[in-house]
Amino acid sequence: MDKTYEKYLRSGIRLDALGLERSENGTPYFCTPKGASIIGWTGVDGIHYCFVRGFGGMVFAVSPMNRAPNFVHPVARTFEDFLRLLLACGAEAALEQAWMWDESEFNQFLQDNPPTDEQKETMEQVAKRFQLTPMEHPWSYLKDLQSSFDYSTIPYTEDYYDPDMNPDQDPNQEPEPPAWEVRFEGGFWGGDRRQKPGTEIPIGVDFTWADHSWKVLSAYVCSKGIVLDIAMQADPEKIRAFTEKWHLDQEDDAYTANLTLAQRMQMIRENPLELDHRATLTLNGQVQRNCSGSGAAYNPCIPEGQHVDWEAKWVVDHYGLDPAYGWMFRRWSFPWTTKRKPVIKTLSITLEKEADRIPGSRFQVHQAGDTVSLTHPETGTEYTLTVQELERETMPERAFGGGGWAYPTHLVVLSYSFTPEPEEQIQIQDADEGDSPRPMAPPQPAEPTATGSVGVIGIIGGADGPVVMSVGRRAGGSKLRTACSGLHFDPIVPADVTWYPEFWVTRYSPITIQLL
Repeated sequence: MDKTYEKYLRSGIRLDALGLERSENGTPYFCTPKGASIIGWTGVDGIHYCFVRGFGGMVFAVSPMNRAPNFVHPVARTFEDFLRLLLACGAEAALEQAWMWDESEFNQFLQDNPPTDEQKETMEQVAKRFQLTPMEHPWSYLKDLQSSFDYSTIPYTEDYYDPDMNPDQDPNQEPEPPAWEVRFEGGFWGGDRRQKPGTEIPIGVDFTWADHSWKVLSAYVCSKGIVLDIAMQADPEKIRAFTEKWHLDQEDDAYTANLTLAQRMQMIRENPLELDHRATLTLNGQVQRNCSGSGAAYNPCIPEGQHVDWEAKWVVDHYGLDPAYGWMFRRWSFPWTTKRKPVIKTLSITLEKEADRIPGSRFQVHQAGDTVSLTHPETGTEYTLTVQELERETMPERAFGGGGWAYPTHLVVLSYSFTPEPEEQIQIQDADEGDSPRPMAPPQPAEPTATGSVGVIGIIGGADGPVVMSVGRRAGGSKLRTACSGLHFDPIVPADVTWYPEFWVTRYSPITIQLL
């Protein structure tokens, strides 16, 4: 984080009088860059200022009401320069609009809008607290910065290319791709640009696993570790069949919104452009499990007029892959485990499929001693779930912090055991996701509305509030397990909670591919 910005946050000084209001709950817009950290809002037309991951302390102005492609402009190389520009201009408005003015228009705006007494007071506080002087030539500074900046390097989210969110953006008009530079962090098109890009080692190894064809494309040796790009090929006919089956070729989301939980989980399992897996690297005989990953998916069957994931298309182009097929990309980053960058002698990667989660039949229980018969959907094995305890619990409000939101605190805890003891993992879930947090005050235009519920994992009440309960053993050798309902604002009747089992199924054995 920019050091001057850190000092500003600790200072308690507010820049509201200069047009910059803080808001911890501000919702990004379609044109807010990917990886943005919002500094503040003007309160007009959704205009906000932010840092962007990969650009250090550079400050950007985001103006959603502008016409494409003029939504985002850099206004300061550092936050210190940003404060000096505010001291020179008296407010942020001149900075946000400078890109479309000439020097005479810029100066005329400053002349027509001199700082008020309140603004002068804030400017004096800033100058004194940070020992800053006004920027001597703000117009020249802004023009030099903006004329030399490469706007094609600004990363955007998918919403930017969505014609519904950004009607000025032609979904079929491919933007200019940024330079291909692979860094240890930041995914396919991000990362801290102050870091030197990694050195590429072409791999080009093909293999077959989990009913798909795969390619290990390249490795990149970076200062912090090694990065691997891999790709899974998808048959376009299977993509079309999947799209038609689940009505994904329709712009109306009503169909998928009304799917049951079991149907949604089935849709995820059948997606030919998705396969959840983990990666382990073995470098010079040493296993490295600690890694981070990012992904992208290229779909060649996008209906005309719908959004194209250009970032995934650029990966296809860079590696010279066949654009007639679908491609799922994964980028895995493994940090060095030695103090110094090692000389790479041998290199292999092991892929392990994540378990598929298959829901079983729903059930309700009323008290301790109740039993439920559960059937594994694939093996047909019968299990008996026995209720050991079924109790109401209440979370303390302090468990979730504050931030202007009220959180639900009532839940039901189910303790249970299985007979026979299952060899695979079976997890009991609440079919109701629970209540969403509520704002303590009516939300402002720039603030979000909560749409997700609050989750709880293995929590049971104690004298000092909830504690996490580990799996133990009861008489007879059966393991004691716990499941928690969704959280609600009102107390819940335990017998009213509908539960369902989630069976974890692993369909494919791990595979190890020798790379070097």
